[in-house]
Amino acid sequence: MGIWLLRRLGQIIPTLLILSVLIFGLQQLMPGDPALILAGEERGDPQVLAEIRAELLLDRPLWQQYLAWLGRVLTGDFGFSWRIRMPVAQLILEKLPVTLQLALMAFVIAVLIGVPLGIVSAVWKDRPVDWAANGAALAGISTPNFWLGIMLILLFSVQLGWLPPSGYVSLFEDPWQSLATTIMPAFVLGNSIAGVLMRHTRAAMLTALSQDYVRTARAKGLTERMVVVKHALRNALIPVVTLGTIELGRLLAGAVLTEQIFTIPGFGKLIVDAVFNRDYPVVQGVVMATALIFVLLSLLADLLYMAINPRLRAS
Repeated sequence: MGIWLLRRLGQIIPTLLILSVLIFGLQQLMPGDPALILAGEERGDPQVLAEIRAELLLDRPLWQQYLAWLGRVLTGDFGFSWRIRMPVAQLILEKLPVTLQLALMAFVIAVLIGVPLGIVSAVWKDRPVDWAANGAALAGISTPNFWLGIMLILLFSVQLGWLPPSGYVSLFEDPWQSLATTIMPAFVLGNSIAGVLMRHTRAAMLTALSQDYVRTARAKGLTERMVVVKHALRNALIPVVTLGTIELGRLLAGAVLTEQIFTIPGFGKLIVDAVFNRDYPVVQGVVMATALIFVLLSLLADLLYMAINPRLRAS
């Protein structure tokens, strides 16, 4: 187990290095000159533009810019935002708790809805319960997030007045108000993921229930509940865990439309504002942090495989 973990951690380093090259290189394809944007009214002054380019290292070859940026990143320094003159690391630490709370709430909602529906749909295959669960999953996948968000605002904020239509309150300032401001966007995000989880759980459960070890368990006289929960579900959860970690990573990367609709100051809004303002350090920092999150979630998925399936631990 220890050797396997060290090997996996060793694979993370070259992966992140390749990602850093892609993040830095592909961003250079973005149109526009940051120096012109930062110069403002003085963009016509060549001396001002030259000073800005020298300060931001834009007058150096691309490989020198990359090595300078990578050297800072390795020390935890993502640079300063060109627009608001704040450390990028500080911006990430400010926005990450917002997105983390929203993503975890949405993920819990998706799991609580999608996994049980998938199990019930597989156990009661080709029955009314199965048809209803598949219909609910299809509706969740097909419903656009922006439309569902607007409908929830009209119902629960405008008509009923139960929840605030937008904004965000920190969990540490007012837990109840924080829950009230994030429950609707969390449901919007969790709704579509729940449909995907339901379909994958159903497919994995149908495969597991058709295996020989399940028929043997039933022949030994075990109850149907024991067969489903202890034997079929544990094996069926492996592909679901893979999908779950990917979806959680997508949520942590920021849900741009949902955050815009509900005015949530998370990763999504931060990256959109940075792209429009040509704020390269912020774009690079946020995308690099997102890549690190995905890599760590992949490692977490592998660890969960071993916790779920003893055969993987033995191998």
